Parts: sequence; structure tokens; C-alpha cells
Amino acid sequence: MSTHSPNVVLLIGTTIIISLMKADCTAVTEDYNGFELCVTSRRGIKDFSHQNLTDVPSNLSNNTQYLDISYNLIQSLNGAHFSGLFQLCVLKVTHCGLQEISPTAFSHTPALKFLNISHNNLHVIPDISVKQLKVLDLGNNLFSSYQTPESFQNFSNLDLLSIGSTAAPSVSYNDFDPLMNVSVHHLVLGAGIPWENYESGSLAKMESLQKVSIHASFCGNFRMFEKVLVDLNVTKAKSLRFITFFPDNCQVNSDPFKNLRTMAFVQNLTIENTWINSSFMEKLLKNVWLSSVYDLSFVNMTYNEDTPDGFQFHTINHTINLSSVTFNGINHYQYKYPTFNMSVEAFSRLTYLKFSGTGMNILPCRVMSALPSLETLDLSDNLLSESGFWWFMCSPTSAFPKLRQLSLSKNRFSSLSFISQKMNEMKTLESLDLSFNSISLDGDCSWPAGMKELNLGNNNLGNSVFQYLSSNFERIDLSKTGITAITQEALSCFPKLTYLKLSSNSIRVIPVDISLPNLLSLYIDQNAITSIPREALGGVPKLQTLDAGSNPFVCSCESYWFVADFNKSLLLDWPLNYTCSTPPSFADLTLSEFKSSKLSCETGLQVAVALPVIIVISAAIGLVLYKCDGVWYTKMLWVWIRMKRRGKKCSNLLKNASFSYHAFISYSHQDSDWVDSQLLPSMEGAGLSLCAHERDFVPGEWIIDNIINCVESSYKTLFVLSRHFVQSEWCNYELFFAQHRAISVQRDSLVFILLEPIPTDCIPKKFLKLRSILRQQTYLEWPNNERKQQVFWRSLKSMLHIADKSVALKDVALAISDTAALLTDDL
Repeated sequence: MSTHSPNVVLLIGTTIIISLMKADCTAVTEDYNGFELCVTSRRGIKDFSHQNLTDVPSNLSNNTQYLDISYNLIQSLNGAHFSGLFQLCVLKVTHCGLQEISPTAFSHTPALKFLNISHNNLHVIPDISVKQLKVLDLGNNLFSSYQTPESFQNFSNLDLLSIGSTAAPSVSYNDFDPLMNVSVHHLVLGAGIPWENYESGSLAKMESLQKVSIHASFCGNFRMFEKVLVDLNVTKAKSLRFITFFPDNCQVNSDPFKNLRTMAFVQNLTIENTWINSSFMEKLLKNVWLSSVYDLSFVNMTYNEDTPDGFQFHTINHTINLSSVTFNGINHYQYKYPTFNMSVEAFSRLTYLKFSGTGMNILPCRVMSALPSLETLDLSDNLLSESGFWWFMCSPTSAFPKLRQLSLSKNRFSSLSFISQKMNEMKTLESLDLSFNSISLDGDCSWPAGMKELNLGNNNLGNSVFQYLSSNFERIDLSKTGITAITQEALSCFPKLTYLKLSSNSIRVIPVDISLPNLLSLYIDQNAITSIPREALGGVPKLQTLDAGSNPFVCSCESYWFVADFNKSLLLDWPLNYTCSTPPSFADLTLSEFKSSKLSCETGLQVAVALPVIIVISAAIGLVLYKCDGVWYTKMLWVWIRMKRRGKKCSNLLKNASFSYHAFISYSHQDSDWVDSQLLPSMEGAGLSLCAHERDFVPGEWIIDNIINCVESSYKTLFVLSRHFVQSEWCNYELFFAQHRAISVQRDSLVFILLEPIPTDCIPKKFLKLRSILRQQTYLEWPNNERKQQVFWRSLKSMLHIADKSVALKDVALAISDTAALLTDDL
């Protein structure tokens, strides 16, 4: 190593990781997720996975766009299964034990673009033809050969092909002939088993390839791997990905990547799920140094030091193209920190560096100042905290002199105020990612003036977070931060804001007075928003992107303008994620299917239409009244109403003059034992007259009439409250009539006896009035103590004895009634 160049020692891990993640190389979600291709409605999504089906469901609707029947027991597919599914775009049939596919299986699905039939038991590559197909996944099957059928030459739109078999150890020269004129851009080949033979020229025929992923082991047969690289060079592929390239403990004595130096078109190289020794790492990096590769990635790598001094790399006198290095998941077996020793001049042109999922808890001191060209540093998914990133033993002369983007996501940072102060040491920093940490708002923040972007997503911060941000920020991500409300006052502090992400919060309302004149992108999806006001979006005149999906929209006039007038080209996920939640009749209906008339929703238009109609109807009614003496009949009606009211008042005065009973007892028949054995003997023994329904109701009359008569004939109404009382329908009626009498005649005519405690949650909704009465009025509680019972009876008797002067015999009341009627006639 040169003496004038400082050494960099990278401490990559702090924990012993003895398991190796196994990625599914046949997964094609990194390029397509299926939904983006053509799915436009939630109603078109059908998921029948994990249901133990033995056949394709026969009752599928014609509007089915996405069908998943994976993890079932379906052994064959034919044309009848998908008859009528003209809109089917995405089909997934994985892990079903599928053995046979008819050549006409997809003849009725002209719109099919995404087909995943991986992880099955297909013994031959199916002879199918779907012209619109863009993604075909045949990975992890059991065919013995990679010979593609002639029908594959009809895949004029195929962009990604994944093909792999655990029973096919060889690749023959003519296997991919039908694909020679097909513009496949990404090929995933292999199922992770060692290849026994590869015939030169097999892959060279696919000249349209831009990205190739090889999932095979070449341990002990590196000459075959060199032939693969020669063919890939012919295709001019720009991106190479090798998965499970070496199995565990593979001894590498040669230099399998030597041909990389002559592959002028390769720009991206990824080594994934592979065991790598330090000695091989030295050879690989040397070849990369001398190649055209500018992006090198190691994903889920298991690193083993087979040299005593760890990884040693000496500077080569050659211009290096490498500008991006990624370590995403590093596992190691040693009971010490792995060591990388190299001259910093080796990475003087590095602009992108990622150490993610490595277990790093201390950032090496020299990294801060020894990478002069570094613009992006990603240290996500590690164990870093404030003390580990700014280690006390470090004293860098300059902290990342050209760094513009820094990601500290998924670490252990906590103090926002401390971080904001330390960011001022990075003079060129523009973007900081602190998502998925444990950030707390622990004090005032002083952000650097040149910083434009901050991501605080997935930290529990709350509504006050806006107070801790810089007015110079142009891009803010506050997704899933516990925000429940936003105000114009808070947002007005960011006049330069162009990007605002508030996804996955609990925001209910978008302020109508919002004003963000420079905002270009707004994300408010997955909140509690029921409608988007027209006025709110009027305050963002430059808006180019809006994501408001996955909200509980109310399909009413409040959403009419958004459906009818808003520019849908601004919406990222329209109409898939925009569905009605209420009213129930529209639940799960997409907003695009919600139909409402302009007349029913616009007030101005309603007034303009209704006013002439009202004038015409009023004129017609006026004319009819004039012709038919309507004025005279109206006067007579008013006189009749006044007479009825006067008669009712006289009747009320009469009723207030006399009573037949001191009290009417309202109780449940299940409490009759207490009434008969305690209440009646005690009260009537004291000379009081009580009315009990079991004894005093007039036989033959309606129960309702008996209740009304007894309530009106009694000075007070005595309610015996218990759990049985609040469950009785008749008791509810008696309380209702007694309440009305108390309002119109005598306000203190209700007496309540609480026979037993009644929890509030036991009172039905129909007794809601009873709850408020018990809170406002005093009531008597029946005590269990005999001494207290004597006080109870004295209190009750004193309340009812006040009525003695008002209680009269029924025949006296009738006489007064007759007299009052004669006096009224004379007047």
C-alpha cells in the first residue's frame, strides 16, 4: 500500500449472523407489480389463493382483471377455465402442483399481460401464445430442458421472461431460437442448481437483452461461466445479476470474472445470495476496476475471511469507472469485525455508497473526509445512533465535502435538535432521510440553510412537528407520523415547498384556505379524509401529482366536483384506490362509478330551477283560492282551531281541580312481591289511596286507556325502578304519559324509588329520558337496613300527604264538571 494514502478500515458488523437469506430470484415485482399494467377497479380483483381449490372457479365475472388462484391444488388449465374473461390482465397460478397447460388455455384472454405460473410441476415449457403478454414467469418448475416452444416467437410485447427448472442442469444451443426476434429486455434464467453444461452461443442469439439474471451455481466449473460471459457480451446487456453464484464454502482458485474486463457494455453488476471469500473479493474488485462497470452491488452476501489480514486491495494504475457501490445485507461467520483495507484513492471517484443491513454501529472516522466525490451515502437499516455516527474519537477536518443526500433510515437516532445542529457541518447537504427511527421533538432545531429535503416518515411526532422544520425545505415527507390535523398556519411557514407527503396519518380535513403556490406533488393517501374541497386544491395552482387514494370517501355531493371536474391525469392511482365508504348502498363502489346529476349537487342551479317553479305554483294556488272563496274558509279554520284550544284549556283546569288517588304506582310485575308486601301495606295503612294496575285497572278497557286514566286521576306517579322496570315495554309507556302530564299540568308529579342499583349501560336506548331525569331529580333509594327503611317510609308518606286537600271523590269531580260546563255556556 502506498504510504501517502490513508487507509480506510470499515467496521461492518457487530453481531454474529449465522443464517443466509434466500431470495426468490423468480420474483418479478421489482420490474412489474401487475396492478400498474391494467387493473383499474377493485371490483376487478379476485383473490382465491389458499382455498384448497381443485379447479379454477367457474363463476368469475366478465369484468375480472386480476385473478390469483395460487396455493391451491389445480393440476391443469384449459381454455374453458377462462372463457369470457376478455378483461383479464393479471393471472397468478403459483404453488398449485400444476402439471399441464393446454395450448388454447389463454385463447379467450386477449388482454392478458402478466402471467405467473412459477413454483409448479410443469415437465415441459407450455406451448402457449398470448400476443399482449409483457411478463411471463416460469421459474422453479420441473421441465428437463430449456427448449422454448415455437409459439414463443409470437410474444411480440414480451419484456420480462423468468424461466427456471430444478430438473434442467444444461442449456443447449437451440433452446432460445424462438426468442431471437422477440424484444425480451430482462431474462431471469435458472433455479439455483449447479449447471452441468452450457453450449456456447445459446444466449448470444437474444440480442435485445438489456438485463440478465443468472440463478445458478458455477463452483468447480468456472470455464463454463466464462463462456456465459462471452455470450452475454455479444448481447450487449448493460446489467448483469448473478444469484447463488457460489454455494457455501466454495473454493475459488481461478479468476472467473476475468472476461469482465473486455465487456465494454456492462454498466451494472450485482452479486446476490452468494458466499464470498476475501481472496475472491480481491480478484473480483480488480476485474471491476479494469472494466466499464460503474455500479457494483452485493445483496445478501455471506462474507468469509480466508486471508489472515482480511481484505487487502492495492491501488492499480488505471482509470476507474466505478462510481456506485452497494452493500445491502452482509452476513459473516467470524467472531470479530470483518476488515476491508484499501487506499482511499481507489474510491476517489465514488459518488454513491450504500451500507445497508450490515449491522454497522460506528461510522469509520475517515469515511467522513476520505471520499471527496461522494454525493449520496445510504446507511439505512443499521444500528447507528448519534454517538455512533458522530463518534467521539473522530475529528474529521471536513465532513463529507460534496455530500448531497444522506439516508439514516431504520437506525436508532432519537434527538432531532442534535441532528439538525450537526447537519450544519455538512455544507453541501440537501437531503436527509430519518425515517423509521425513534425521533423525538426534544428542542429547537437549527437546520442548514442549503438543506432542501427532510424525510421523517414512520416516527411518532404529532401535529407540532411543523414547528421544528426549516422554512427553506422544498420537500417534506411526514408519512405515518401521527398527524391528525393540518392547518394553513402551519403550512404557510414553507413558501418554497414543492413536495409534501402526509400518507398514512389520521387527517380528516384538508383546510379550505390552504395556500402552497409552489407545490407540485401532494400525497394524502391512507388518511381519514371523506372529501376533498374544491377550494383546497384551488390553493395549489401548480399541482402536478396528487395521491389521495385509500381514504374513506363519502359518495355524495361533496365528492361530485372531484369526480366530475377534477383533472384525473394528476392522480397516480385513479380509479383503483378511490372507493366509497358511505353511504352503505355505495360501499366499495369506485368514485369513477359514482353517478350524480349536476342539478342535485349545485345549489345555484337548484335555486335557478326551483324559483320559477315556486312562482308558478304559488300563482296557481292563489288563483284557486280566489275562485273558490279560499280566504273565507281559511278564516273559519282559524276560528275552529282557537275554539278547540280554549276547550282544551278548560279541560286542563278541571283535571287540576280533583284527584282520585294520592299516587299511581308504575312497576314491573316481577317486582309485585315487594309492592304487595311492602309498599301497599305501608302507604295504605297510613291512610293514603294508591292505584295499582293489577288491582285498579278497569276490566274490558284498553291497557293504554287504563294507564292514561290512572295517571290523570292521581296526584303523583310513583315509579319503582329496577332492572326489570327498564326492560318492561308497559313501564316505558307509563313513564312517557307521566312525563307529558308533568310538563303540561304539574311539574313535580313524578316520584322515583330506586329498588336496586341500575348500571347506566343496562338502561336501553328507549329509556334515554330516564337517564337525564335521574341526573336532575332527587329519588328515594330502598335501603336494606330496617332503621333506614323507617326513614324511607316517613319521607315517602310526607311527599304524598301534601295531596290530601286535593283528593276528591269521583262523583264530586263529575258534579264540578257539569257546573263548569253550564258556566261556560252562559258566558
